Amino acid sequence: MERFILFTVNGFAYGAVYASVALALVIIWRSTRILNFALGAQAVASAYVAWTVTDLTGSFWLGCLAALVSGVIIGALVQLTVFRSGESMPHINAVIVGIGLLILIEAVLGMLYSITQTRTIGTAFSDQKMRLGDLPLVSVQDLFIIGSVLVVMAALGFLMTRTPVGLQMRAAAFAPDTARLMGVRVPRMLTLGWALAGLAGALAAMLVIPTSAELIPQVMQGVFVLGFTAAVVGGLDSPVGAVVGGLTVGLVLSYTSGYLHADLLYPAALVLLIVVLLVRPQGLFSSAQARRV
Repeated sequence: MERFILFTVNGFAYGAVYASVALALVIIWRSTRILNFALGAQAVASAYVAWTVTDLTGSFWLGCLAALVSGVIIGALVQLTVFRSGESMPHINAVIVGIGLLILIEAVLGMLYSITQTRTIGTAFSDQKMRLGDLPLVSVQDLFIIGSVLVVMAALGFLMTRTPVGLQMRAAAFAPDTARLMGVRVPRMLTLGWALAGLAGALAAMLVIPTSAELIPQVMQGVFVLGFTAAVVGGLDSPVGAVVGGLTVGLVLSYTSGYLHADLLYPAALVLLIVVLLVRPQGLFSSAQARRV
C-alpha cells in the first residue's frame, strides 16, 4: 500500500509536467492547427534564461519569472518568423520546419552554453516528502507542481472559452478568411496563441528540470514526447483533456516504472497511445468532427 501511494503521488507530480507540455501543444493547435515539434527546445531556451538570471541574482523566483517572460517572447518570435505563413502551410511542412527549428535551437544553446559544464536549477520548495508515520505522502514541491498546472489550465480554459479574445483565437484558426471579414486581426491572434504556448512550455521546463534533471540542450526531448502523448490521449482541442491526459500518462508510467521496470516507460506510453487511438481516435475529450475530403 505504501508503494502504491508513493507511485500515485509521483505519477501526479510528473503527470502535471506532461500536462503543461500538452497544454502548450493544445494552445498552438487550437489557434493555428499546427503541431510545434520545437516546443521542447523553446522551453529549454527559457530554462537557460532562468539559470542565467538565478545565477546572477540567487533568486529562483526571478529566474522563474524570466523564464516565463522569455517563453512568451520566444513563442511570439517563432510565429512571427519561422511559422509566419503557418496558416497556409501543409501539415507535413510544418512538422519538418518544427523539427529543423528544434535542431537549430539545441545547436545554438550548445554553442552558447558549454555542455561539459554541469548546470542545475534549484527547486522552489522542499522536495522532502511529508510523512504520515512511516508512510511518505507528498512534498511541498509536488504540491507546487500540481497546483501550478491546474491554475494555468483554469486560466487558459477561461481565456479560450469565456472571453472575446479566446473566441477570436478560435475563429482565426478555423476560418481565418471569415474572421478577417468580421474584423478579427488574425495575425495578432496567431501570435498570441504561440506566445501563450511558449509560456506553458517554459512553465513545464521550470517544473521538471529543478526536480529531476541537469540543464542540457536536450533535456526536454523525452518530456516533450510524453507531453505529446498526453495531448493526443486527451484530445488536441481540449485544455481539460490535456491535463487529464498528462495525469493519466504520469500515473501509467509511474506504476509501470515502480511495479515492472523503468526501461518500460516509453513502451508503456506507446501502448497507452495506441489503445486510446483505437478506442477513441479523436482523444478522450475532443468531439468527433466531420472531415472535408
